[in-house]
Amino acid sequence: MPDPFIQACTNGRLHDAREPSVSPLNRGFLYGDAIYEVWRTYDGVIFAWEEHWRRLEASAAALHFTLPFAPGAMLAEIMRTAAAWREATGLRDELYLRLQITRGGGPIGLDIALADGADYVVLVQANKEHLPAKLREGLRLSLATSLRRNPAESLDPAWKTGNYLNNILGLREARARGADEVVMLNRLGEVTEAAVSNLAFVRGGKVITPPLSAGILGGITRELLLGAVAARAGIPVREETVLPADFAAMDECFLLSTTKDLTPVAAIDEHRFSVNIHSVTQRLKAAFAGYAREYAGRHPELRVIA
Repeated sequence: MPDPFIQACTNGRLHDAREPSVSPLNRGFLYGDAIYEVWRTYDGVIFAWEEHWRRLEASAAALHFTLPFAPGAMLAEIMRTAAAWREATGLRDELYLRLQITRGGGPIGLDIALADGADYVVLVQANKEHLPAKLREGLRLSLATSLRRNPAESLDPAWKTGNYLNNILGLREARARGADEVVMLNRLGEVTEAAVSNLAFVRGGKVITPPLSAGILGGITRELLLGAVAARAGIPVREETVLPADFAAMDECFLLSTTKDLTPVAAIDEHRFSVNIHSVTQRLKAAFAGYAREYAGRHPELRVIA
């Protein structure tokens, strides 16, 4: 079976993502000198547009980037790329929308003064959901033991950058043990997050998630859970330091991410968690779906699928 089609738009040029579009001298390629954001659609509408844009601006400021466009102009480019994907595939699936921005190209060298101006690439494909069996049974996670989450004092995980080696190597270790995802610890031995998702637990009917100070990405799904979503479900939620020794006292565990919202976890190594249709996780997942539908109804200007 051929790979699913991915539509790209590089600096305004629409093309098949398999075609080359940036110079080998691009700093994103050479040094990971890049930032990015990912949106997805619900009911054909780009979800949490402003929240993701604010995080993109924060990442740009942290890396001393100047974004070369206003949000309205980039939204138009994303819409145009999504329309090209629809035309090429004939599909009306929910979409994965990625915006990658690099500092640009220029002579080889680390000095950012050598950069010749930002480049951007928009990527659009069908959003990949978990298989129904995975949602029923829950994911299996494994604790990374060979490395720790990179500390905020070095390369802050709160910045959504093009440097993902820490995540990649952590996930490689977990996959080598047959797990679906990894759980990363910080230098103090505290639980942080998974490779591409935030992490939360349920204990005594209350949701607990590691604090931002543990050294994690400020996930948009996590942010919404801590705010409107948990409140509408009537479920208490708080930030709290979590240690591996605490796993045995947890009733449930779940991942939070933009592309897959809430995903139940069945186990972290030998620690098992409850996964069933009456769980707190499933109540929150249903509340999140309702929130996303209402958001789509309130924002027809963000519709990309007719």
